[in-house]
Amino acid sequence: MENYIESLNWRYATKKYDPTKKVSAQDLETLKEAVQLSVSSMGLQPYKVLIIENPEVRQNLKAAGYNQDGITESSQLFVFAYEKNVSENHVDAYMDNISKVREVEKESLKPFEDMVNGFINNQTEEGKNEWAAKQAYIALSTLINTAALLKIDATPMEGFNAQQFDEILGLDKLGLSTAVIAAVGYRHEEDGFQHFKKVRKPKNELFITI
Repeated sequence: MENYIESLNWRYATKKYDPTKKVSAQDLETLKEAVQLSVSSMGLQPYKVLIIENPEVRQNLKAAGYNQDGITESSQLFVFAYEKNVSENHVDAYMDNISKVREVEKESLKPFEDMVNGFINNQTEEGKNEWAAKQAYIALSTLINTAALLKIDATPMEGFNAQQFDEILGLDKLGLSTAVIAAVGYRHEEDGFQHFKKVRKPKNELFITI
């Protein structure tokens, strides 16, 4: 636990990345596995994660990301895209996966399936999209914290044009839309922000015990 807190103190929103340093294939797989295991409402995971390495694509995305250098200078760019208008088809595929992984009859999952569909069908399309985007943010948090444990820098970004990202990546055709992005790599020695003390609310202001 001490190492975990130390890692959270070590990390910061890196502003300048060293483009010569790349995340190893092994560490990248660890990050992917952590995101795969991330907490998700009802386990549905209503999102996909794109890992952008192609320089040309990243250059196009940079223009849609208000020219933030991390989009092109980091080792990888993670794009968390939520499933638009989650439907009973998504739930059915999820039940198939549960049945396969846990080796149980799909029919035995009917009560759980009905509960999930009840939640989904009770939401407006806007409400479902907002809920799905929130799940993507939880996965983002898992990425950020896991990267810190590996001493890999990561910068979450909300400053981008989601519609342009969707167009560049062809997400509309996949029924997806960009929720949030994160640059992943290693800080440049010239990034002065790494020397700043971390500023957070003191515990007595942040927490309320009832």
